[in-house]
Amino acid sequence: MPRTYEEELKYIERINGHCWRIKKGFVPNMNVEGIFYVNNHLEKLMFEELENSTKFGGIGGFLPGMKQIANVAALPGIVGRSVGLPDVHSGYGFAIGNMAAFDYNDPKAIVSPGGVGFDINCGVRLLRTNLTEKDVQPMKEQLAQAMFDHIPVGVGSKGVIPMNAKDLEEALEMGMDWSLREGYSWAEDKEHCEEYGRMLQADPTKVSQRAKKRGLPQLGTLGAGNHYAEIQVVDEIYDRFAAGKMGIDFKGQVCVMIHCGSRGLGHQVATDALVAMEKAMKRDQIQTNDRQLACALIQSPEGQDYLKGMYAAANYAWVNRSSMTFLARQAFARCFNSAPDDLDMHLIYDVSHNIAKVEEHVMSDGKQKTLLVHRKGATRAFPPHHPLIPVDYQITGQPVLIGGTMGTCSYVLTGTEQGMKETFGSTCHGAGRALSRAKSRRNLNWYEVLDELKEKGIAIRVASPKLVQEEAPDSYKNVTDVVETCHAAGISKLAVKLRPIAVIKG
Repeated sequence: MPRTYEEELKYIERINGHCWRIKKGFVPNMNVEGIFYVNNHLEKLMFEELENSTKFGGIGGFLPGMKQIANVAALPGIVGRSVGLPDVHSGYGFAIGNMAAFDYNDPKAIVSPGGVGFDINCGVRLLRTNLTEKDVQPMKEQLAQAMFDHIPVGVGSKGVIPMNAKDLEEALEMGMDWSLREGYSWAEDKEHCEEYGRMLQADPTKVSQRAKKRGLPQLGTLGAGNHYAEIQVVDEIYDRFAAGKMGIDFKGQVCVMIHCGSRGLGHQVATDALVAMEKAMKRDQIQTNDRQLACALIQSPEGQDYLKGMYAAANYAWVNRSSMTFLARQAFARCFNSAPDDLDMHLIYDVSHNIAKVEEHVMSDGKQKTLLVHRKGATRAFPPHHPLIPVDYQITGQPVLIGGTMGTCSYVLTGTEQGMKETFGSTCHGAGRALSRAKSRRNLNWYEVLDELKEKGIAIRVASPKLVQEEAPDSYKNVTDVVETCHAAGISKLAVKLRPIAVIKG
């Protein structure tokens, strides 16, 4: 007999003003507790989702976010807690905005493609310039058009970076080292990229021919969905010292943000792994609460094959973002009749928010453990003095890039020591959906959305106007609510606010 909403609430308790605990027993077989971070407004959305699911039996084919966080807490080998970040919402298997760490040396611990997502190494990169809003404003439309002309966008878009099968193999193995060798990247770009833009454990032989076939024509393309390239302006500086280290020196400074992932190649790698893992689960007698949480033992052939293939897809994503950076620099250079170097178009940072990585973490008992940290819709946010962040950011902590929704602001945060203790050095990744894509199409009119953007003075170039309905700001949670919750909870710290003046979308 399913529990009523009131009965479900007995398993959920507030820890403090920004954090709730999901107690063991909320779903069967929980090995650890769940937690989620919210403010008053986000809390209302989370509880409404749970209430609607108990009354109407599920939401759009997925379980509510709280149930998904709890089901992840029941996976074998999980340590610490299953964590829901403030942008958490229902997804395939894991909720989007759910991170979880598994003991790499526990023979029963698992890896789950649902904990990475289909768009492997979807992520964000931010470039600064020495241009001001006044410089850009008179030619904003021309610049938006130049970006749209240079960067291929939309479903099925084809790349303009020359690429053959041999190049693809090398790109899958080398990541940004391939971009650097081919002249599509600057040497210092690598320094300012998570993992230096290359997962060394990547093995292109673990990527299927079908995945490679899908990836070959798509390199250097933005695609569709929530991906975008934006020209943004610094709106607020909360932490002058941290902003200064990033080369963000004044309000009105122009930046470029690119949000994209591994396109069809990453999707295929995830799909192939899910098929293989369903068989492995029967063999190894792995039980999960949800079929979508298909997984394999980390040390099994299927687990290792997935990790090596996933890392190759992650390398592809970094090459993809590097290629679009090259194209964006070209667009700016053409419009301003100046070299990208003279425009100071340096990469501030590039972060992943759909990846699983092997990391060393100190547990609450003071012991160090090797963990496989799954971050799905979650951004790594390492603190000051962490050995894996660039020299430039050793004093401030790692820059954390949080993309807004179409026409709303984005943020740069920095990692904190408290985040290392509470969330294995993880924070939010964006706004997080509030409405499903189908509901957005039913409820929103794309003419009105485009008119609203024009009224705000935002130039927009979009390949598919109907996509605008799905990606409208009203489809998402308020990104300011999300980042302020992370800041108030201490798991990351506000540094800079950016607002868009031009948006390029699929």
